[in-house]
Amino acid sequence: MKLSLQNTLTTAAIILVASHQVLIPCTNLLVTKGASKDGSTIITYLADSQNLYGELYFRAGGKHLPGTMRDIIEWDTGRFLGKIPEAPITYKRVGNINEHQLSIGETTFGGRRELGRANGIIDYGSLMYIALERCKTAREAVQFMGNLVNEYGYASSGESFSIADPNEVWIMEMIGKGEGEKGAVWVAVKIPDGYISAHANQARIRQFPLNDSQNCLYSKDVISFAKQKGWFTGADKDFSFCETYAPWTAAGLRSCEARVWSIFNRSAPSLKIPVDFAMGNVKATPLPLWIKPDQKIGTREAMELMRDHYEGTPMDMTKDIGAGPFALPYRWRPMRFEVDGETYVHERAISTQQTGWSMVAQMRSWLPNSIGGILWFGVDDTYSTVYVPMYCTINEPPKHFAEGNGSLAEFSWDSAFWVFSFVANYAYSRYSDMIQDIQKVQREIEGRFEADQEAIEKHAAVLYQQSPATANIFLTEYSSQCSEKTVARWRKLGEHLIWKYIDGNVRDSTGRITQPRYSDEWYKKIVKDHGDTIRLPK
Repeated sequence: MKLSLQNTLTTAAIILVASHQVLIPCTNLLVTKGASKDGSTIITYLADSQNLYGELYFRAGGKHLPGTMRDIIEWDTGRFLGKIPEAPITYKRVGNINEHQLSIGETTFGGRRELGRANGIIDYGSLMYIALERCKTAREAVQFMGNLVNEYGYASSGESFSIADPNEVWIMEMIGKGEGEKGAVWVAVKIPDGYISAHANQARIRQFPLNDSQNCLYSKDVISFAKQKGWFTGADKDFSFCETYAPWTAAGLRSCEARVWSIFNRSAPSLKIPVDFAMGNVKATPLPLWIKPDQKIGTREAMELMRDHYEGTPMDMTKDIGAGPFALPYRWRPMRFEVDGETYVHERAISTQQTGWSMVAQMRSWLPNSIGGILWFGVDDTYSTVYVPMYCTINEPPKHFAEGNGSLAEFSWDSAFWVFSFVANYAYSRYSDMIQDIQKVQREIEGRFEADQEAIEKHAAVLYQQSPATANIFLTEYSSQCSEKTVARWRKLGEHLIWKYIDGNVRDSTGRITQPRYSDEWYKKIVKDHGDTIRLPK
């Protein structure tokens, strides 16, 4: 995640001390063509950090003269790391999708401490965005990313990447070699058609095929390096990437694999996947790398899978006393705490108040790239955001989402991130009530986008036959209008919530102020906690 500069030194120090811990948590879902409703490929990416400002990154493609150099700026810190030669031709990227419908997401898993120290200048953020600027397909991106860190060295800890084009979906895992070594070891596996996968800050690739280059690619020393270090001594066929380079811990499973379990559990309840591994039992049966969903998944279902607080599971965040009287499914940091010598955790669900931005990337092979690739983009908490369509070749980002329009340093009503943060943070005070108002408007807006999509794209296709540039202008204007209307509607929603829920009261449908009780369960908890103090004498 892209962190603010004021947190650079703190974050860097933490990563060096405990790179195997989950520090910058994110969540990805990967959907193959055969597992999607319409034959799209889909990946989601939740970019989560309390120091991340939600904005849409944009870089125009272009042609570059020989000798042109590209600066490498570390995504997490903003530090200048070095320069590499620029490619003769670079492709446009809108957020995390490029003009060829190639999309990339990531989650940080950290891995072994000794491998978390930089040995080069290519950090994971630069690795993703340079690949988007220079590659057309997922397979090409996998090979390019491996070659780039081999040539210039790697500057981050362990990463899982989701890499998808309109035809293939890959999961790639990479970790540096530490001091004294250059580059990284990595493995990438193509998700079988008809299946879905997910990752959430825990390395997930175990054994992989050694002689199937159509479905698996890896660095030539991914196994020999582990043997050299004494971390693996068995037969090559038994080598497990995640168990070697990012060994499981109870805390890691509970905060990371639990999110994967929730996605799998909701997508394929028929599998009845046990929850014990997700609950932190390192000796339990690991989760599979991919599953076949019970029902095919569209962009709507992908969005909803990213809206999750473990509802209806043993980890349901709305049920314990920490949720308060209004079933708030969030817990403020730190997530781990001790009481009387015992260690406890607050759940780390998929939806979190600390999301900077998130996306649902949709890639469609049967359409021209400019129409087929959509980045459904949202800012702040996924449970209360709106995913706005950004086509992959728009000429410029919409104003309210544009990179550089605002920052974490100052509130602005012109910033989509701040408008959505305002509504979400107010809702946290009376969540179970306000979230119903929020989701009504959320579904109204997203439903309109979904209903309009076919007509918009039919018109864009007609324009494309006349002139691709004209179609692109039309889609740029459409994405801008969607953004403008969404932010304006969300401002009005914030005003409505303040009016409706003033001073702990609730206005009814006629505007009359009412004073609803707490639930009977909450009154019982109050009495149990200090009933002797507040009981009135008979």
